Amino acid sequence: MKSLSLLDRIRVVLTRPSHPGNVGATARAMKTMGLRHLVLVDPVAFPSPVADARASGAEDILATAQVVGTLPEALAGTVFSVALTARRRELSLPVVSVRAAADEAIQRASDGPVALVFGNETSGLSNAELALCQRPATIPTDAAFSSLNLAAAVQVMAYEVRIAAGAEGPLEAPQPSATFDEVERFHAHLERVLVAVEFLDPANPRRLLPRLRRLFGRSRLEPEEVAILRGFLTAVEQKTK
Repeated sequence: MKSLSLLDRIRVVLTRPSHPGNVGATARAMKTMGLRHLVLVDPVAFPSPVADARASGAEDILATAQVVGTLPEALAGTVFSVALTARRRELSLPVVSVRAAADEAIQRASDGPVALVFGNETSGLSNAELALCQRPATIPTDAAFSSLNLAAAVQVMAYEVRIAAGAEGPLEAPQPSATFDEVERFHAHLERVLVAVEFLDPANPRRLLPRLRRLFGRSRLEPEEVAILRGFLTAVEQKTK
């Protein structure tokens, strides 16, 4: 059996939520499925009595919620993140179903913290925010009416994660994943070297960096692999000096 204790490594991230009622309803959705860690990125109104009222018994989730200013802050320390999106984006990684994403999230949780990232109620996640996550996922809805409330989307994803955590069968033990912070430092190092060797023109970058981010995003980078790549980049830097 996959251990339900892995649920304690799942954090729900709401990016720029505009209505405090949705924050409260999200807390309730989380608690019913055994999720405890809520992170709010630049919320319009929090704390809020409206959020407390909608939480309806899940006020403890709101009391321990973390508030940060940016999505990278919310993802700090994670080894994997799922971004919920209603549509396919250009240059994004392949979009998977929430069921497949939930199963992968639970497997990755054996390595460390995992984030489930939801966008603003009106505009969703920006392309830049989506690019920071390793797995875009979508909830299949009726084509004639695909609008899904934010808290309802959290409820669906939280349910799928709980089912994945309690499913029968042995949990594979993957190698440790590189953290979000390690991967972001690698991308910054890569960009610096590409500019230094004149492969990337910062005045006219085109789509090179997003394509490289997508390339590495297809692979679950391990800490040792990031170290190898950065060691190579360091060697290139030394040769170009």
